[in-house]
Amino acid sequence: MFNPNTTELMHAWGVDLESHIRTLALTHRSWAFEHGTDHNERLEFLGDSVLGFIAADWIFEQFPEDSEGDMSKVKSASVSEKALAIVARELNLGSYIRLGVGEERTGGREKDSILSDTVEALIAATYLQHGMETVRAVVERHIVPIIRKAADLGPALDWRTAFEEKARELGIPHVAELRYEVQGEGPDHARVYTAKLYLAQDFWGEGTGSSQKIAKLAACADAYQRLTSDVGGR
Repeated sequence: MFNPNTTELMHAWGVDLESHIRTLALTHRSWAFEHGTDHNERLEFLGDSVLGFIAADWIFEQFPEDSEGDMSKVKSASVSEKALAIVARELNLGSYIRLGVGEERTGGREKDSILSDTVEALIAATYLQHGMETVRAVVERHIVPIIRKAADLGPALDWRTAFEEKARELGIPHVAELRYEVQGEGPDHARVYTAKLYLAQDFWGEGTGSSQKIAKLAACADAYQRLTSDVGGR
């Protein structure tokens, strides 16, 4: 349900914003098209860049021993749509977004894409009104815990890449021929997918999930665990 009173949101965000830019940051294009107003997509564009810089700068300073690849994985995980949607839900941001009738009916307040875009718009609004040091403090307040969790995940940030790199390191053949076999079972609304990972004809891992992507990642995780525990079944 829409809540026009943003006092609690601003308190949770950590800094207040002037009414006009706050309203713009919280206005989805679906509302704008129905009411003939501006929307927050330009702010999203700017906020994405500001967020990326702040996250990259923090990771660079805090993890001096990490390679470019390691830092890139942590950054990608911590500023992803999924990560920003987590931040949005902690702020109860969905209830403050101005949505059009269609988006409202289809659950727009809970869509990761809308939530993450609105976080980026708020970041841009904060930068424009208060400058870099203030927006840095706000971003670090909300994003640093996610960065730390991402850094702790290690290979889980990208199971496929982790498996491929370890396989090459150990001299496992056919890494360039990695492929999946995926099957789905059950009704469309509750379908479960099973993915099997092969290097050429050699079986290495299996995983299940609610989508093909999740099942493939699970298969990569299984393959990585088999590889590192030296029980790779082929």
